[in-house]
Amino acid sequence: AREHIGPRAGVAMMGFIWLALVYVIVAFADITASSFVTGTEELATAAATFHPGGAVAAASIFYLTLAVIMGFVQRFLSPPLWLLTAIFVPATFGAVWLGTKVSTYFVMADARWWALLILAYCCVASMVPMWSLLQPRGYLGGFVLYFALALGVIGVFFGGYEIRQPAFRTFDAGGMTGLLFPFLFVTIACGACSGFHGLVCSGTTSKQIDREPHIKAIGYGGMLAEGFVALIAMVTVMIVAQKDLAGLKPGTIYGNGIGEFMTLIIGEKYRNFAVTFGAMAFSTFVFDTVDVSTRLGRYIVQEILRMPSRLGGWVGTFATIALPVYFIAFAPAGSWVKFWTLFGASNQLLAALTLLAISVWLHQRRQRVAFTLLPMLFVLVTTLYALVKLTLANLAGVQAGGGGVELVNAITSGALIVLALYLVLRAVARVRRVPAAVTAG
Repeated sequence: AREHIGPRAGVAMMGFIWLALVYVIVAFADITASSFVTGTEELATAAATFHPGGAVAAASIFYLTLAVIMGFVQRFLSPPLWLLTAIFVPATFGAVWLGTKVSTYFVMADARWWALLILAYCCVASMVPMWSLLQPRGYLGGFVLYFALALGVIGVFFGGYEIRQPAFRTFDAGGMTGLLFPFLFVTIACGACSGFHGLVCSGTTSKQIDREPHIKAIGYGGMLAEGFVALIAMVTVMIVAQKDLAGLKPGTIYGNGIGEFMTLIIGEKYRNFAVTFGAMAFSTFVFDTVDVSTRLGRYIVQEILRMPSRLGGWVGTFATIALPVYFIAFAPAGSWVKFWTLFGASNQLLAALTLLAISVWLHQRRQRVAFTLLPMLFVLVTTLYALVKLTLANLAGVQAGGGGVELVNAITSGALIVLALYLVLRAVARVRRVPAAVTAG
């Protein structure tokens, strides 16, 4: 954006990305912390020696510890990858089992303390070398994802579950996200055209390869795989009656569903382990997101302030984590829904802006632009409309006596709209002013 639309557009793009990342962090941290406290209602009648939330927290902590150990072993001992896989992948499942055995040692009554600890973890994770945590954690998390996918296939095709949700309710169910348009399309775009994926490619993937030919082509199959993950997540909701979903967080619902599928294999006797694994699987996705988001936010602040030093890294980290700390510490219970909706809309709008920058680049190279321009227009209009709806809803909440969360969300969504429109105008001006030229080479 800076090189092909202009320096000011580059700053606006980085500001937009930074705001979107802040909401990624606060939304995911809030949801995960809740699962560490309450765990899953499926296990509410378990023995006094077992705490469902503590089991999920313990399993997640052991999983992260394993990732760090694997990173150091790989760095300084350089064993073959197959040996690392044979040792640490089974150990990851062992961590889940161990979490169920020591669950009562990881109990906190207030989810906010867990959330603040998660944010503290994000601060450290954003500054340590990528080989020490991010790479091994992502590798082990991939196997957790594959196993969860396999369990999903078994549950969907062989579980014999009854669909207990209606196929259609209404076009407008009320609330911030009750309208099928635009919010259904925003939800689908989260997997089909995610702005966060573009950030990961440029922010962390590029730092894990030696040269460009090492990058593997993914393409359409990657989005199909993500769509399959979404299908399984949706099935975990479809098999539960609406009255039984009241008050449950997404991580709890997903953990219940994956655990239900797993009991088909290991038996009802091991339900504690099964549901803990399901909730921990959700946590691995979250950790993979929150610490990368903090690292990307740190990069952006450092770049804006031109502080490439380690001190600049800490400044960028604390600047990125400050607003999530405020939200977690002072926002009322249940605010994660408001954070989540704004995160979803901003993430997909970021995808549209990414396609906008690519379209300008293609135009300047005299390449075809329709395959990026047309989806950009659809996603742009849809997500801008969603943000306008969220802004008005949050302003209405402020007028109705809502707290600071509604006000901050309204200001943030309004700022995102302004930044997005500014980038569109700058792109149009650049295309009209600078004629397309054939690049050398």
